[in-house]
Amino acid sequence: MKTLIITNADRQFIANVIGVMHANPFSDARDAADRNLIDFDPSETYTQRYDKINQAISRGVARFLSEGKDSIHKFAGQDRQLIESLFLYHSYNQVFLKFDELIETQLKDGDRSCGVPFAAESLALMQRFGFTRQEALHFFALFFQLRRAYYFIMHGIVGRSHCMKDLRESLWNNVITSDIVFYARSLWDRMEDYSTLLLGGTGSGKGISARAIGQSAYIPFDEGRNCFSESFARTFVYMNLSQFPEQLIESELFGHKKGSFTGAVADYEGALSRCSRHGAILLDEIGEVPVPVQIKLLHVLEDRVYSPVGSHEKKRFPGRIIAATNRPLDRLRSEKAFRDDFYYRLCSDVIKVPTLRQRIQEDPVELDDLVNHMLKRIVGAQVEGMAANVLGEIRGQVPADYAWPGNVRELEQCIRRIVLKRKYEIDRLESAPRDREERIIAGIREGSLDAQQLLSNYCKLLYERSGSYEAVAKRTALDRRTAKRYIVS
Repeated sequence: MKTLIITNADRQFIANVIGVMHANPFSDARDAADRNLIDFDPSETYTQRYDKINQAISRGVARFLSEGKDSIHKFAGQDRQLIESLFLYHSYNQVFLKFDELIETQLKDGDRSCGVPFAAESLALMQRFGFTRQEALHFFALFFQLRRAYYFIMHGIVGRSHCMKDLRESLWNNVITSDIVFYARSLWDRMEDYSTLLLGGTGSGKGISARAIGQSAYIPFDEGRNCFSESFARTFVYMNLSQFPEQLIESELFGHKKGSFTGAVADYEGALSRCSRHGAILLDEIGEVPVPVQIKLLHVLEDRVYSPVGSHEKKRFPGRIIAATNRPLDRLRSEKAFRDDFYYRLCSDVIKVPTLRQRIQEDPVELDDLVNHMLKRIVGAQVEGMAANVLGEIRGQVPADYAWPGNVRELEQCIRRIVLKRKYEIDRLESAPRDREERIIAGIREGSLDAQQLLSNYCKLLYERSGSYEAVAKRTALDRRTAKRYIVS
């Protein structure tokens, strides 16, 4: 077979296609890559822009096919790599909308993996382009992963503020990495080695972020059954560690054998055993875990094995670990309540989920977006005029500088209460420590606090957080009576 050559003009066209293909879809780099390939108006919707991209690529591929450049085997070297990328992205564009429909169907059907009626056609197209059957199966599974990652990040992580754009970009990189080519070649089946630490306040959205990761893992396609080997609806396991007494956390995580302790009347499968090899487990409130359990989890992270309580049986943990906390880990580490080696094994990637207050400060319209998004979920459909009414009540009753200590979770309950009663009273108790902290910071910046005022305000802040004179005394290295004097002064 004669080796074909790509012209310089075609090479530039394909390079522009690859730029779109490789760019993080939530990054500014993606906008620049799109502009290199097509002309578009910033006011255009995502769908309108993608239609233009798809049409441009389809025209280019059609021209290649008409010229007999219809197989990757007709090219060599760099030209072959370029044509492979073009044909792959074209193949992806033919099915991404169908994958969106499959995602919504799978969400309704739950644990049962749905059939994929368009799989045979998509696999046949890639094989006609010269990819092997095994390569086509791999790329088809990768296409589905890409689409799920986009779907869950786009629909779950709402907000136009800069910090939320950064969060979406970070989540995409967490799933696909910053180099999609290297991921597709080498990392797609090794992501369990990359644990993630989510940091953020209570109710800020750490759970939604973790779910976007956990439901977007690579799942192989089972050609014989014409479905993916597992439903993504069952690939994410959530466990809030703070809801269990310290003596039961180990059993809930690792499981136990019958008779291993009082009350163990039967064998019990822990949370780790319920995690799929194609998914992840979220260990929420990881800062609450006692040191002995941290050591066992460290062993899981390093060696991928664990034993149920009361058993010497070794079980392999195949999934990915995501940990989350709203507690300051630097303080816990300095107090030796959180092991350094455990922290460093958890933090392959650290993602900070912004507070609602930060989001609104960066872009006040963020509040409008969130109210609209939440109302659709709360009432089932958008009711004309309701969003404007709810926003009017919030802005009329909630101070502009309110800290929203409960973050997005508090806003959702605020909306529910306004729908019910047209009234919302802010949580003054929860916001007090934040207000005091801000006053301390402002005083330091302005130089308006003397040493006694600074120490008094700091002791009061610690007491508002802990509710204990002893805790304040320990933290400040003061005796209890002195700490109390500063607090009540």
